[in-house]
Amino acid sequence: MQLAFSTNAYTRFDLARALQGIRDAGFGAAEILADVPHAYPGTLNSALTYQIARLVERSGLKISNINANCSFGYFRDPPPEAFFEPSLISPNSVRREDRIRMIGHCLELARAVGALNISITSGRMTGGVPPARAAELLKEGLLRVLEMAERARVDVGIECEPGLYIEYASELREWIDRLGHPRLGANLDVGHSQVLGESIPEAIALLKGRIWNLHVEDIPGRKHYHMIPGEGTMDWVALRNALQETGYARSVTVELYTQTEDPDGAARKSHAYLGRLFE
Repeated sequence: MQLAFSTNAYTRFDLARALQGIRDAGFGAAEILADVPHAYPGTLNSALTYQIARLVERSGLKISNINANCSFGYFRDPPPEAFFEPSLISPNSVRREDRIRMIGHCLELARAVGALNISITSGRMTGGVPPARAAELLKEGLLRVLEMAERARVDVGIECEPGLYIEYASELREWIDRLGHPRLGANLDVGHSQVLGESIPEAIALLKGRIWNLHVEDIPGRKHYHMIPGEGTMDWVALRNALQETGYARSVTVELYTQTEDPDGAARKSHAYLGRLFE
């Protein structure tokens, strides 16, 4: 396993500064936020992708994941919390096409920076999109995404998220089995599992062999708020043991988009805690 830290804690800084802070904290890998201000896929082209690849090369960091979960850059006045439009299940066909196009750009970025995977979400059901219709739209969108992923030779991990169409690890396992595509897997956020009342060891075992990247953070009880590892109620020993028992060998990526006021401090504390845990 490699420890990584997401640049989404550094949204007050540019990508170069974010990678520097992550490296200085002791991490050997970083997750790149595919959104403003780091790598918004709506503006990614070959020239910008090349520039990002050179930044990564100079940083000396490996890339654990391209995080394409949200797209704040898509809207002129986005809300101040995580949201998931445009999505693959949006009632607006233009937004669905825009999301597929942006995912394609993220796959190309992943290939350019040597990332094995990107992460996406199912999206949130909105008015006019009941569960049955959401399933139709999601299948249609995922099949197109997976065709692009195969060409790019990059894996696609769906992140389960409270309140989204795919919330639970068991639901994601059903979709992985239903589509049967070797590139489709999980970007498993263990904090979300705790919020939803799932057993984290059981979720890891259920998705064994299909977890492309692991998001970690601490959680206060079952409230969905990302905290620095060691400062909440997460059972970190149980998590470590479950990863060891299943032979997990990819990235453990700290995701602290709540820590933008002091991302350097959050990165240092996270690395110190997880370094002791996994040594």
